[in-house]
Amino acid sequence: MTSTVLHVSGVSKRFGGLQALSDVGIQIQQGQVYGLIGPNGAGKTTFFNVITGLYTPDAGCFELGGAPYTPQAVHQVAKAGIARTFQNIRLFAEMTALENVMVGRHVRSASGLIGAVLRTPGFKAEEAAIRQRAQELLDYVGIGKYADFKARTLSYGDQRRLEIARALATDPKLIALDEPAAGMNATEKVVLRELIDRIRKDGRTILLIEHDVKLVMGLCDRVTVLDYGKQIAEGTPYDVQRNDKVIEAYLGAGHKNH
Repeated sequence: MTSTVLHVSGVSKRFGGLQALSDVGIQIQQGQVYGLIGPNGAGKTTFFNVITGLYTPDAGCFELGGAPYTPQAVHQVAKAGIARTFQNIRLFAEMTALENVMVGRHVRSASGLIGAVLRTPGFKAEEAAIRQRAQELLDYVGIGKYADFKARTLSYGDQRRLEIARALATDPKLIALDEPAAGMNATEKVVLRELIDRIRKDGRTILLIEHDVKLVMGLCDRVTVLDYGKQIAEGTPYDVQRNDKVIEAYLGAGHKNH
């Protein structure tokens, strides 16, 4: 029996005179890839920013893993179990790929400041375990050989995969990917799709914002469509692609027959 990872209802957010979100809700089950699509300005990134603690909602109810959840500071959100990537890559450019992933893993570390300062045996053992796990995750996303390379020297596609490895390092209940295919060429998109599919098959749960409709429809179990901050459709990719409101607002005439 599947369980609900994230249940959000009644989310609203206003910026001055702009109603960015109005009564939006989604329910994501364990092991799903859940897509969030819509035209530019539809409210997708605002919704992401609300559930990951960057914006405070005006209204809304949140449950994560079946328990009430209050989006707070970003590090608290990560500790609660939501990890995200960003539309614009946000890596520590001068740190190595391995060090970037280790930063994500430190959310789950138990050693405190005193242990770090004194370099206690417990701290050293935990640091070694974090390093080993970071290397495993780099191998998992396919860039293990670049562990000692500075993040800024990696190719664009590899930087995207590094971001995903860092998100996985937090052991999240939900991975939120904000346009991971943006700027990728066709070959990089194929690699990304295979990686996301692998993550899902390994039991992880993913929330995906993406403008590449083909990628979304080929990967996602369910899709929500936003338009002007309102939820105009929700369902399987098959159903969403044939929804008249979605075709009019986003997909374009002629898509219904594909």
